[in-house]
Amino acid sequence: MKLKTILLSACSALMFAGLASAETLTIATVNNGDMVRMQKLTDDFKAKNPDIDLQWVTLEENVLRQKVTTDIATKAGQYDVLTIGTYEVPIWSKLGWLAPLDKLSGDKNYDVNDLLPAIRSGLTTDGKLYAAPFYGESSMVMYRKDLFDKAGLKMPDAPTWDFIADAARKITDKDHEVYGICLRGKAGWGENMAFLTAMSNSFGARWFDEKWKPQFDQPEWKNTLDFYVKLMKDAGPPGASSNGFNENLSLFQTGKCGMWIDATVAASFVSDPKQSKVADKVGFALAPDKGLGKRGNWLWAWNLAIPASSKKTEAAEKFIAWATSKDYTNLVAQKEGWLNAPPGTRTSLYASADYQKAAPFAKMTLDSINSADPTHPTVKPVPYVGVQFVAIPEFQGIGTAVGQQFSAALAGQISVDQALKAAQQLTSREMTKAGYPK
Repeated sequence: MKLKTILLSACSALMFAGLASAETLTIATVNNGDMVRMQKLTDDFKAKNPDIDLQWVTLEENVLRQKVTTDIATKAGQYDVLTIGTYEVPIWSKLGWLAPLDKLSGDKNYDVNDLLPAIRSGLTTDGKLYAAPFYGESSMVMYRKDLFDKAGLKMPDAPTWDFIADAARKITDKDHEVYGICLRGKAGWGENMAFLTAMSNSFGARWFDEKWKPQFDQPEWKNTLDFYVKLMKDAGPPGASSNGFNENLSLFQTGKCGMWIDATVAASFVSDPKQSKVADKVGFALAPDKGLGKRGNWLWAWNLAIPASSKKTEAAEKFIAWATSKDYTNLVAQKEGWLNAPPGTRTSLYASADYQKAAPFAKMTLDSINSADPTHPTVKPVPYVGVQFVAIPEFQGIGTAVGQQFSAALAGQISVDQALKAAQQLTSREMTKAGYPK
């Protein structure tokens, strides 16, 4: 009995040691559909990495940005894997806040050279990859072909803003809760200002001139915001100032939007009959222009990165390698169909005959991504890079504050002129405080 007791105690100790050796990764992510799907598929990762446990913190986009930024800036170490955007990666890597993904870069199976150059370049600092793209996107027009047919309209592959506005008003049927166009109105530098900054580029506007002077007092911004507010008043849904990506996605999927200009990643959701009531009626077109040489499309990726403060770098890099690999793409295709494969990151996806067959939006997405130019985002010259954002640390705060003014104008709480005046004043104040021009 004594020997049996000793053996049982030894086995228990070994089991406890095995359990104790398992690492738990805390992953902060956004509540977008692709990220939610990733969580559902992590049994595959666990089967391959039984010594790593996963704990998820899933947040709405604006809240995620706030919490992750606070955590990494204060080195609190609450998260081991961060979901961050193309905006944060170059800034945070230069500040030493992110760990380089050296093992991924040297892993032949991972094949970093398969990443789309436009996406990969935004995640690389001094030749090192600091984040891996989970999905990449530009923006484009998604529209209801049946409503266009009914109105006797034909969507061009490359429409103008004037055509979009005219069509939106013609297909609006408010008595039946069908609105000609849905556009972001929720305040946030990554919400309404992502859309409006990209839109303003096509109208000839810019955030700053070459001496970093804010440009909201110029006619190009006035034209942009006037056009947007009037269009949404005439052809947009009620409560549009509260609508971001997810809210407009729901409106479109339930048949309440005639057009929606937003992230190309949404194409799979609106085309999936399991999720969308109008899946068989959706067409796609490039983001609109005003004839000035710039379209209103952006360039973005949601990426997985490791904070430099993490003590679980090796385990975190294993997870990132799994979640952003070709094998993960194939796993999604096997479980959910090729239509739902995470888009916009790998050349091999767009070379896949299976994906091209399943995703009628594949070429339009790739063309939109490749046409966005973060180094020359505007008609007039600017001192910054970034299509739908300005790649400076101060932009998060300034962009959200400006977004609040523009959302208020959309809601009718203030006029367009008042919103632009406030945007000019607050941006000037914050840039002066930050020491610009530098």
